[in-house]
Amino acid sequence: MRTTSIIAFILVIVGAIVWLSVGVFSFNPVAFLLGAGAISRIVYVLVGLAGLWTLFFTLMYKPFRRV
Repeated sequence: MRTTSIIAFILVIVGAIVWLSVGVFSFNPVAFLLGAGAISRIVYVLVGLAGLWTLFFTLMYKPFRRV
């Protein structure tokens, strides 16, 4: 589960950088690199699933709780 969480965290960071570039520069690096086809949709789905995994991990294991 640690490996899955690390991969999910990296994908969430990549997704944040993509959205930052879309918002600031109106440039979508995923569409630029992979085209607007099925491969870019797979990347978007993986990033979305990573976000849900990270949310699940945060709610389930409460890594930010005070001791």
